[in-house]
Amino acid sequence: MALIACGAIAQPAAAVVARHGWAVDVHPLPPLLHNHPARIVDEVRALALRLAPRHARVVIGYADCGTYGALDEVCRDLGAERLPGLHCYDLYAGPDRLARFFDEQPGTYLLTDFLVRSFARTVVQEMGLDRYPELRDAYFGHYSRVVWLAQSPDAELHALAEAAAASIGLPLTVVETGDQVLERALADLLATG
Repeated sequence: MALIACGAIAQPAAAVVARHGWAVDVHPLPPLLHNHPARIVDEVRALALRLAPRHARVVIGYADCGTYGALDEVCRDLGAERLPGLHCYDLYAGPDRLARFFDEQPGTYLLTDFLVRSFARTVVQEMGLDRYPELRDAYFGHYSRVVWLAQSPDAELHALAEAAAASIGLPLTVVETGDQVLERALADLLATG
């Protein structure tokens, strides 16, 4: 079986697969596709078509991720299943918990371990904040806090999360999630079909 994984969750997904000894090959796509969600569907389709002849089954390790249903159409065309949810944050905190965060404070900006590690590249550099710091308020002026959905928190990641929040001028809240929601979602995905 092949799992086409969003680059932002590929490592945690591969760790879950290894921990269970599942016969699944994880094939990550570039995480920066999230900055251009319209490209996700074409990349998923192309990789799935390349993998299909070599695997009895191909599954999609993405939530909707900003494709507004287009990824579901690709899955229907391919006869493939995908992970549940609107975005990868659902796969760490669960959709109900996320809804509570946004109900409590609508201006919540979310980070995962991946985003904490790659913030300088995936956010600061990709959004041009390194070249045009004055854009910070345009991009983040309506946010009121950063919530780090910490899967495997340690001192290094905590320091990086603090630095990320400080770079956009917001307070940091740390919520330890682990990877249990992702693990259950992967188990369900791999068991279907």
